[in-house]
Amino acid sequence: MSATVAVPARAQGTGYWGGVARRFLRQPLAVAATLVLLVVILAAIGADWIAPADPFQTSVARRLAAIGTPGRPLGGDELGRDMLSRLIHGGRVSLAMAIVPVAVALVIGGFLGVLAGYAGGAVNMAIMRVMDVFYAYPSILLAVAIAGALGPGMLNGMVALTLVFVAPIARVAESVTTQVRANDYVVAARLSGAPTWMILRRHVLNNVAGPVLVFAASQVSVSIIAASGLSFLGLGVSPPQADWGLMLSALRQALYVNPWVAALPGAAIFLCSMAVNIVSDGIRRAMELRR
Repeated sequence: MSATVAVPARAQGTGYWGGVARRFLRQPLAVAATLVLLVVILAAIGADWIAPADPFQTSVARRLAAIGTPGRPLGGDELGRDMLSRLIHGGRVSLAMAIVPVAVALVIGGFLGVLAGYAGGAVNMAIMRVMDVFYAYPSILLAVAIAGALGPGMLNGMVALTLVFVAPIARVAESVTTQVRANDYVVAARLSGAPTWMILRRHVLNNVAGPVLVFAASQVSVSIIAASGLSFLGLGVSPPQADWGLMLSALRQALYVNPWVAALPGAAIFLCSMAVNIVSDGIRRAMELRR
């Protein structure tokens, strides 16, 4: 008789998240948007080393210099400061004002949403009715109202944006948690006498984290626009700090003199918000268990 040789089975991947990564990498547009975001984030982190000039150094001779001017590759702003350097440094401030509030809101809103969805009853009613008060107003108007009440400043703007995003994240977390809580394996775990913390960690959070994280990622694009809007209205960072919204506000008077330079901060806001939207949509598609 001939000997039977066992052939090892082909590796099937690294589980669910490995499959998500493979499906994400099959989306060229999402991968390209991810690369754009990585370039912007790395440039913002290394702004002190990458920026070709001092973003605060003014020059009367280079006021509203055209793109391609020697020493001003992307032109000069209304005070002659280097636009490229200010865009790089402004990305650091704009991204911080956009990402930090969503991250803090993810922690607060996710906790409140999971608590409301799992506890149900009066706890759910109390938490979600408070969230509905914030959710009833458009995010931009609510951010402007809160920032106006707190006063201008980067910290106050971030607090305002955090309060804006807590409600929608809590709503999504509560909805997903309510669905997960009704599943048979959660009911069986509760009937078996498993501790609540163990049920939440092993059964609820593992199933809630994905959808909530994807939704929070999609809110970063809204946060970029909202943070820039606050700075544009004078409720965010203060001059001479570089910020895309503040730069757009300062250059709006130059649209008829040098429109290409004046449009650069708006282009940066548009590019980043669109890239975040494409990446979050790509992650959502990758998390769908489709062949």
